[in-house]
Amino acid sequence: MGLFTKEDEKGAAAAPISPVIVRTSNVAKELLQVSMTYKVSVHSLDFHLLGTQTLTKAVVEGSPEDWVELTSDEVRDLKEEHFLDPKFEIKQVHEIEIYSITEHSSLESIDMSIGGNHTLCKIYLTIKAGSVARYYSSFKDDFIHLINKKKLRANLMIGVFDSMMIENISELLAKIHVAGNYRFETQERYLIAQSYEPVETINDKLILHYNSKRQAEDEHGRVDYSKRGYVIGVVKDELIIEYVKPQKGENGRNCRGEFIIPKEPIIKNEPTFSVGEKITVIDTPKCIEYRAGSGGYVTFEGGVYDIQTEVEVTEISFKTTGSIDTQLDADVSINVKEKDSMKDAIGQGMEVTVNVINIEGNVGPNAKVTAHKATVDGQVHQSAIIKADELTINVHKGTAYGKEVHITRLEHGTVEADKVTITQATGGKIRAREIVIEVLGSHVKMAASHLIEIRKIQGGENQLMIDPMIDEADTNLLERSDQMAQVKTAMRDIQKELEGYEHTWRENQPMMEDLKRKLAYYKSSGVKMPSALVQKYQQNQLFKEKLESLRNELKSKEDQYAWLAQKHTALQAEIYDARIINHDRWHNRNEIIFKLIDPPVEIFYVPSENSEEKILGLHQDDDGEFSIKVMAQ
Repeated sequence: MGLFTKEDEKGAAAAPISPVIVRTSNVAKELLQVSMTYKVSVHSLDFHLLGTQTLTKAVVEGSPEDWVELTSDEVRDLKEEHFLDPKFEIKQVHEIEIYSITEHSSLESIDMSIGGNHTLCKIYLTIKAGSVARYYSSFKDDFIHLINKKKLRANLMIGVFDSMMIENISELLAKIHVAGNYRFETQERYLIAQSYEPVETINDKLILHYNSKRQAEDEHGRVDYSKRGYVIGVVKDELIIEYVKPQKGENGRNCRGEFIIPKEPIIKNEPTFSVGEKITVIDTPKCIEYRAGSGGYVTFEGGVYDIQTEVEVTEISFKTTGSIDTQLDADVSINVKEKDSMKDAIGQGMEVTVNVINIEGNVGPNAKVTAHKATVDGQVHQSAIIKADELTINVHKGTAYGKEVHITRLEHGTVEADKVTITQATGGKIRAREIVIEVLGSHVKMAASHLIEIRKIQGGENQLMIDPMIDEADTNLLERSDQMAQVKTAMRDIQKELEGYEHTWRENQPMMEDLKRKLAYYKSSGVKMPSALVQKYQQNQLFKEKLESLRNELKSKEDQYAWLAQKHTALQAEIYDARIINHDRWHNRNEIIFKLIDPPVEIFYVPSENSEEKILGLHQDDDGEFSIKVMAQ
């Protein structure tokens, strides 16, 4: 918003000129002309507005009509269709008296200016912080006159587009009137004129929305060449490409009365491509949308955009493809064909996110794969991470997360899932609801909430744990325990307060019964009840309401505690149904643990060498002692 005027700019002292009366359409130009004629600073001059003529004319059949003066009522009657008619013209001629400034203005302590938006269709009055307005009898008229003079200096019309001005500054004027001396603590701005804003012309534009998924920079603003968008996934109905059609703007007129004609649109981006059957074209008056007809990834070959679902690459590496992110819900399958055991099919540090991925080789160091379904025919490096709902791995040394995970050989890797099935395990950590291992080697730590099943044991030094917290986050348990403690404390406090109220209630009961009889007597006799008795009865009712409130609050806390305790108990109750099953004899040293929540203890058991304790479970005897025993099922 530009600033047009600043009233307090003064020039050097000079001999005052004789007042000059002129008629002009450009006040600023006239002030400059007078300053040049009399060789004085333009800042030493001011003017009185003596009158304003508003004139209009229209071009009819190529020849303009004469200018016609309008009354103030006729100006107010001008409609939008007049101002937006290109043949309609409007101007103002002002009669002003120009004079030298010889004394300070009463409004000089108000630092204010006039500004507008770039089209000058909205004009604002801005008053700077620190300004002081001192009220006097003609303050309102002088203030409005000063605003109008500033508008004239900016060559803006008055009395045409400023009908809202008085209403918009009325609150300010009222505050100044009430305060007497009003200081502006912050800058304040008011809309004082508004004409007809033109609608801007829109040039045509081709927007490749899918391209915005290419992450050219990381979070620090550095170019990340590893994420260059080799494959860009989209979901059904996603906007891929958009052609914004050219639209010529609409006429307007600014607060100087100038008619604004929009520019002609520039057309240089019309689509020259075609699309395949999996892209839907939606043609609207303002644009053409190209949306994905199905999930997949965007291809552009031979001038044709299309959606494909399967992509085959030799490897995913920094050199060939970079990291790939196609969105989990995009229907994209990637087949990585590199089988060489000495090479990585998924290269070091690569990140892949895709619906389905089949990796025929190895997953390299620090690689990260996220999918709904993933298969690794090679091995997963110890620093690699794979996440998939359905996950199949040949040799696993890294970290795997999923719902259902199948591993041929676990070699000191980590697995967390709902159900884990392993053909052979040697070293590693497993956490799941259910764990099934065909051949158990040595140094494997496993924890399940429901079932651990071993087909054959070849090694030892394994730890088999039943932990009901597998299905529950530690933070949830701690939070629930804290809630139970807080509720228990609240119950104790409420109970103590309630006992005091109930004791007082019982002591006052005979007195209250007597009070009720007296009030009933007064009522039946038609005699006005003594105010002291009425007040005492009302106090008793309030006491009774408080008593009921405490009882209800205690009941609510008891219900809350019971609900929390039930969840706590139900979680631990599952441990009694959990089983550790070994279809083989027990060999070497293997540690069995059942982990309780309440009390927070671990029950240990080491099966004897060569024993046939097939099904192990947790038992609690009549004395409340826990032990691990052989179960029938």
